[in-house]
Parts: sequence; structure tokens; C-alpha cells
Amino acid sequence: MILQALVEYYERRCAREDGALPRPGWERKRLPFIVEITPEGGFVQIADTRVPDGKRLVAREFLVPKAIMRTSGVAANLLWDNVEYALGISVDGQSPRTVEAHKAFLSTITERFGGEPADAGVVALVEFLAGLPIEQMEHDPLWAEMVAGNPFISFRLAGHASLICECELPADPAAPAPTGTCLVTGKRAPVSRLHPPLKGIRGANTSGASLVSFNLSAFESYGHEQGDNAPVSEEAAFKYTTALNDLLSSDSRRKAWLGDSTFVFWAERQADELVEQGVASLFSDPAPEDPDRQSEAIRAVLKALSDGSWTAVPDDAGRFYVLGLAPNAGRAAVRTWTVASAEEIAKRLQDHFEDIDIARPGFSMEHPSLFRLLRSIAPQREAKNIPPNLQGDVAYAILTRGPYPISLLAAAIRRSCAEGDVTPERAALIKAVVNRHRRASGHQREELSVALDTANPDPAYRLGRLFAALERTQQTASPGLNATIKDRYYGAASSTPITVFPRLLDLSNHHLAKIESPHTRAWLERLIGEIVDGIPRIPAHLSLIQQGDFAIGYYHQRQDFFRKHTSEGEIN
Repeated sequence: MILQALVEYYERRCAREDGALPRPGWERKRLPFIVEITPEGGFVQIADTRVPDGKRLVAREFLVPKAIMRTSGVAANLLWDNVEYALGISVDGQSPRTVEAHKAFLSTITERFGGEPADAGVVALVEFLAGLPIEQMEHDPLWAEMVAGNPFISFRLAGHASLICECELPADPAAPAPTGTCLVTGKRAPVSRLHPPLKGIRGANTSGASLVSFNLSAFESYGHEQGDNAPVSEEAAFKYTTALNDLLSSDSRRKAWLGDSTFVFWAERQADELVEQGVASLFSDPAPEDPDRQSEAIRAVLKALSDGSWTAVPDDAGRFYVLGLAPNAGRAAVRTWTVASAEEIAKRLQDHFEDIDIARPGFSMEHPSLFRLLRSIAPQREAKNIPPNLQGDVAYAILTRGPYPISLLAAAIRRSCAEGDVTPERAALIKAVVNRHRRASGHQREELSVALDTANPDPAYRLGRLFAALERTQQTASPGLNATIKDRYYGAASSTPITVFPRLLDLSNHHLAKIESPHTRAWLERLIGEIVDGIPRIPAHLSLIQQGDFAIGYYHQRQDFFRKHTSEGEIN
């Protein structure tokens, strides 16, 4: 199913956008330097294709013959390769391997085009390589940089726009691969024994990873070798790897990294690209130069749902795909595979943002990204401290409308206790996990609300409110304190309240007596009394879910304090 969807993506892109993806046997490659030659094979200059992109230089992409899969042996690409292969030069001089590599480059051209090439560019290149004017090339200002970096290069006739390697290629004289029934297309065709590598998967080998591979005898069966164990035609292998590499490319709008997982997503219909933007905005942190772009993309998706833009689309049309990949040695392991209609994915995004919706300060982000939320529960708020598996698990829960992992709740509570602070992002995560957990478990209890719910009878929620009220009393009695009861007692109050609250209630009487304003004192006494009246007894322990109720009660009550309470005599 995954390979079929990727092949369909390749074919749709090619049908919609001519030249958007390379045709079979070709690929796009960044070539920073191009050696320009004359029709007679003389040297002209080295052209620099790089353009500024921020603080770095990015090479231009060119269409080149498909790269060979190179391991430890010597094997050359056709009409393009690195400097060592193409020119027989390396920064360390001409070692035996460099000489062998350059011979392989020449042999590849001869084997493919024969002794008398029909293409004028190939004829000129053969003449150039035969004479190889290294001394003349050394005077070019780009020579030293090109040799030192050993990048991929190719050749071009002076005055021409296209590269020599973009010429019409004769048929490959190599023996055709054995045929078999392709598991992707269902047709008999030459079977690919080694599938092209995938680039752009975080944590995978720099040389690329394989989604389908059989590189050890333990993986093989019935005497088959390599790709024969799961026959995929060469054409299908090219299409699915080209499609996936396009999704994984550095400038792809359909890719996101979450921990050790790389997610790619795409819509079947061009009209559903709005959902792609919504998913990308959910997974990615907003760009510093345009922080509002993320919220605008998500807001557009939610608006399309609310105004009925998708109501006329049947559920079986406009499919949306999400593929999560994780590195596994030289392979890419499938972490997540989700298929649903674009409308359904949009509704799941809507459900997620409704679940994390909570009263927040005006300066707080309306639709925080998943990365921003998870960073709030990491020590020092550093991305490297986010548990790697957690990010993929939360993404899967969002895309499938499943319960959030309970480890997310534990991490949010643990960080709140460590810092003595329930931030808007942590409160949003805690509320979402608790509510989905209760739905999945079939609990009939009322869900946690967006803002303060004075009618909520849950003891843990009311204890959280009480802790916030006691903290406010202390702050009012002694303004400018460097540390409050939150800094010292929050962790114990949220887990073993019986050990803390009796003492805190006694201290509150002392704090109330110090408050000079009678109106403020009366308001706080009444608030504490109303909350305590709703708690039949102070429990000895609170479970993890109850600690979540406590945190939300505390957060809600604190946020409510920031509103003006003129009727009670309290002004903030």
C-alpha cells in the first residue's frame, strides 16, 4: 500500500507538472561546479552554480543520469561524478584509487556510447578527457576550492544552456534484469535487485537508507537473492524512491522532523494542499522571521471546516497520506502509516486543537506547534531533551484521533513539579491527555474545561484551585516575595496532599491577618471557604490522572486571578 501510494504520487506529479519529477533513469542532483569546454575538447572555464541562501551557498540542481549505488568498490556515474572520478584529481594527489576511479569514469562513457559517439557534446568530452589540461585548469580561480571539496561536477559545451550529461542516452548494453510479477503494479517486468537509496531521513546513513532491502542471508528465502525476495519492478522502484526523495528533499513543504522520526505527508488532490499546510504547521515550529504564518495556516484549515468547504466531498475521495520513518542501520523503518480523507485529517487536527485549547495569556500563541508544546516539558526547554519516542507517539495520536501517550502526562507533571510552574503549554498538554484518557476509558466524568469551572466537584481539581488561592493569599500578604509556597510545596501538594494542606491552611490564617485591605481579605476568605466546602476530605495520594486534575485546577484558578474582580473588591 505504501509503495503503491508513492508510485501514484509520482505519476500524479508528472501528469500535473511536466518535468516536476525526473523521468525513469534520471534524477536531480546539486552540482556546484560545471567545467565548460570547447567543441574541440579544450578548456574554457569552471562555472560556479551556487547562489546565496541566507548565510550559505546552495548549488543549483541539474537533471543527470541516475546515480549508481556505490559501496566500497569503484563504480562511476555516467557523464557526471565527483572530482576524483571525473578528473582523476584529489586533494592528496593521484593515488592508485584515484587513477582507478578515473579509468572507471572513462570506461562508463565508452561502454554506453561506443567508440564513436553520435552526440557532439560527448565527442568533445572524450577529447577533453583524453588530453585533460590540468595545468591550464589550475589557473582558474575556482580550481583549488573545487578540488578541496571534491563535489559532484559535470561538463557543458561553452555557449550551451544544457549539460552534456542531459543528452539523449543510448540503450544500456547491460544484460536485462530477470523478469517477475511486480508486487506494486501487478505486471511482469524486469525486477530491481537493489532499490535506489533514500536521502533526507534524520539519523540514517549519509549514503542513504533503503525501505526495501535484503542484504543478509537471514532475510532471504527459497534461494532468492536481494530484491527477488519481494519483486518490485525497476520502473516501480524508481518511481516510489523518486517520489519519496522528493518528499524528503531539504526544501520540501511536505516533510517534518519529530525526534528520531521523519514524517512526510501528501494529499491525493491538489485542492487539498490546504490540509498539507495545516499538518506542516502543526509539526513545525514557526519561522522566526514570520511567526504568524503557522497560526494562519492552521486557522485556514479550521475555517474551511467550519464554513463547510469540504461537505460536498465524499469520504472515499481526496485521500491524505502520512508516512513516518525512523532510521534503522542502513534501512528506513516505517514508524507510522496513516491513510484517511483530507477532510478527516482536518477534523483530527481540529480535535487536537480543541483538546489543547485552554485559557491563556494574550501574548501566548493561539495554535502552538507540536514541537513548541513538547519543548515545554523538556529540561531547560531544549529540543535535545525531548524523549525521542514521545514525539512520534504524540503525532500518531493526533493523526489517528487516539489517546495521547500517558508518558506525555507524566513528563508534563514532572516538569511542572521540578520548576513549580504550570505554563500554558504544559496545561494544554495535561488537559488534552486527561480528557482523551477518560474518553478512551469510558469514564462518564465531566471533562476538564477551557477556563475555570467553579462547579467542577472533583477533589483533585478543587485542591489545585485551593493551592492557587493559598498562594495568592501569601503573595497579597507579603508582596515581592522571591519564593512562594509554590516553589516549596507544589510537588508534594499535587501528589500527597494530606502531608501539605493542613499546614498550608494554618499558614493562610496568618497571611490573611497581614492583609490590610478588608475587601481583599474578605474576598480571599470567601474564596478559600467555598473551595474547601467542596472537598469532603483531603486524600492521602493522587494518581497520575488526578495530578493532572490538580495541575489544571491550579492553572485555571491562577488565570482567573488575572481578570478584574471589581465586584469582590479585588483589582489586578
